[in-house]
Amino acid sequence: MLKRAATVLLFLAIASARAQTVTSENTQPATSANTPMVMSAHTLIEAVQQHGSSGTSIEPASTPVPMLMTDHNAWRLMVHANAFVANTQQQADSERGRDAFFSTNWIMPMAQRQLGANGHGGELTLRAMFSFEPATVPDRNYPELFQQGETAYGNPIVDGQHPHDFFMEVAALYDLKLSPNTLLSFYAAPIGDPAIGPTAYPHRQSASEDPIAALGHHQEDSTHIAFNTLTGGLTYRIARIEFSGFHGGEPDEHRWAFQPSPNGHAIDSYSTRLTVSPTPDLTGQYSYAHITSPEALYPGENQQRQTASIMFHHTFHTIHKPGAPHLASEMGVPTESQSKTADTMQDMPGMNMTQQGSGPHAPPMHMTAEPRTDLATTILWGRTRSLPNTVSQDNSKENSYLFEALLRFASTNYLWTRLENAGRSNELLLTPGSPLPPNFTELPIGHVFATTLGYDHDIPLGRHLLAAPGAQLTIYRTPEPLRPTYGNTPTAETLVIRFRLR
Repeated sequence: MLKRAATVLLFLAIASARAQTVTSENTQPATSANTPMVMSAHTLIEAVQQHGSSGTSIEPASTPVPMLMTDHNAWRLMVHANAFVANTQQQADSERGRDAFFSTNWIMPMAQRQLGANGHGGELTLRAMFSFEPATVPDRNYPELFQQGETAYGNPIVDGQHPHDFFMEVAALYDLKLSPNTLLSFYAAPIGDPAIGPTAYPHRQSASEDPIAALGHHQEDSTHIAFNTLTGGLTYRIARIEFSGFHGGEPDEHRWAFQPSPNGHAIDSYSTRLTVSPTPDLTGQYSYAHITSPEALYPGENQQRQTASIMFHHTFHTIHKPGAPHLASEMGVPTESQSKTADTMQDMPGMNMTQQGSGPHAPPMHMTAEPRTDLATTILWGRTRSLPNTVSQDNSKENSYLFEALLRFASTNYLWTRLENAGRSNELLLTPGSPLPPNFTELPIGHVFATTLGYDHDIPLGRHLLAAPGAQLTIYRTPEPLRPTYGNTPTAETLVIRFRLR
């Protein structure tokens, strides 16, 4: 294990040294046309209206959202995308270890416009999210020691993470300002993300460089793909309350299809979430959900889920090139100074400012220079309780705890960590790929502690695409009942290239 760990750490050291060399070779002054800009916000209401996260979840308002953006007639058009190409070696002192080459990925196109004269009729957002993981994740799951949840070929997934559906989200969102400090919002999605938990791990800033799912995913944010989701929300100053109805059954294994779960499509589950954002850098949430029959292997077993989280983001320095104008701007509300710099700004990566708001129907949006140094963190607790009924008397509870941090420094370097204490069940004692035994009762068996450290470095591949080669190392601490199966301290070494639009 020490030899494998040393190999990954050596790779990180070489990559870091190369990153500093590249940075020093590119210190010549750049023009404002080279200055990348990102979507950002000042307040909770602005963050809600931008809809840059999954579902209706909210990250801190200051969190940067890189994407391609242009205005066309009354519409603002945006595309946000992330993809990882990874090779992971999951190593245990048993036959549980395996390796795989795979890709996790998603792309999110979005269109926004104002309704009514001068936007008094509210704002409409149409958004979709797609993933090609049904094709890029072989064998219906990629290796991840101690991970469990959902099925592959009709059997419980053990030591693996399932791919996401091709249709991750198809949604319409409507926001209406009742006053300068009050916002009424509605969300409708045949496939979407109800008001449970924080921003799901594929879309969290603090997890944005990590290609591997959080072990606590199924206690914390696994409902981010749910069928027939309806959400209403009211935001006042720094607080937001939401209520959702949705279908509780998880998607089945036919992940290319636009179809309901194995137990139908009725809205049979509900949730509520309270979000508080006292400053642009800080957001916290608490959510509660009753989920009807979520798991195909345990039909009729309902769950109660609670989550609580605190997310923090702060920008220490931005990329402000010598000779460039001040880059904070409100798209759709051009000022006199912005009009003077329009010819320069229209050539900035990811933006088309030629129409300067394209009339009265393009929603205002705050744009700022991309961070040079910033920090994003998440502290998260998730708890799932099985509810006894006439089908099952299971009353077990599983808790998972997570801390994530992502530091960007010198513009193009990313260092991240993830610490988890994840509750696991006796499903991990089953042979991977085998069917669930008759009359099997799932019960908690202990907590796995996992520590991950990773690094990658951005390399531009043209004007609108970044590639970041890197690596990460995970060290697990096995609970006593699972040590005969996994050993004391299994490891995982992952080499990865991350691709991102900007």
